[in-house]
Amino acid sequence: MTPGNLSSPAEFFLLGLSEDPEMQPLLFGLFLSMYLITVAGNLLIILAIISDSHLHTPMYFFLSNLSFIDICFTTTTMPKMLVNIQTQNQSISYRGCLTQICFVLIFVGLENGILVIMAYDRFVAICHPLRYTAIMNPKLCAFLVLWFFFLSVVDALLHTLMALRLSFCTDLEIPHFFCELAHVLKLACSDILINNILVYVVTSLFGVLPLSGIIFSYTQIVSSVLKIPSASGKYKAFSICGSHLVVVSLFYGTGYGVYLSSSDTHSSRKSAIASVLYTVVTPMMNPFIYSLRNKDMMGAFRKVISRMFSFH
Repeated sequence: MTPGNLSSPAEFFLLGLSEDPEMQPLLFGLFLSMYLITVAGNLLIILAIISDSHLHTPMYFFLSNLSFIDICFTTTTMPKMLVNIQTQNQSISYRGCLTQICFVLIFVGLENGILVIMAYDRFVAICHPLRYTAIMNPKLCAFLVLWFFFLSVVDALLHTLMALRLSFCTDLEIPHFFCELAHVLKLACSDILINNILVYVVTSLFGVLPLSGIIFSYTQIVSSVLKIPSASGKYKAFSICGSHLVVVSLFYGTGYGVYLSSSDTHSSRKSAIASVLYTVVTPMMNPFIYSLRNKDMMGAFRKVISRMFSFH
């Protein structure tokens, strides 16, 4: 196509992970299975936490929020991807693309925030156990979640409104399976300096600061755990944090990997494949990571499943 200007195009084209026709049925089956596992696993965690009064603690309150965010996050991108593969139609409307960008940013910001709150919760539990119930009271827990929700919505709306002012070239192909802000900005014909400044500022605030907070929390936790005299006490303390550390490593490791690699325009398709790790694989793995070595969660799961089957 010859380049030109479009103030607001009718649609964009999502090229997906592969344009090979023979790969499409395999991709559809694989991602449909992953999406169903993600929704079912995270929904089971939410139901288990709600139904078991022993799990009505700050740690499990934040875990249920994380599971809800994971369901919403994958639902923002996966159904559209599956529909496009099934119908062999790569298009997404202009409004649909900007809406997808907005919701992706909201849920990424929320996941970021919940992981930080969970790190702070573990820090208080291990470093200040006697004051835990006083510090992590229900009002503070609810306030922290609502505060990060507010920040995420403001951030997402800022980026989306800034994208609305752009005019786009006639080459509207996005080498990704969802509308990602960085790829959409590359298609703009108008000046994107302000947009890029906003992206870098927000990435610094929402990426570096939360991760710094998590690292600080865990340095304090490790310092406190090493002072515990018994080996069993140390193991118990580390086991409490183990699941959260694995999820943090998956989310930030894959997320930073994708955005660092996306600066290379020649690796756009590789960047899309790498994005699967933090947009699909991480939300799918969270229920397994948090439940397999957690006796309380496994017990709650069994109760929920037995109740579901008893209704039949």
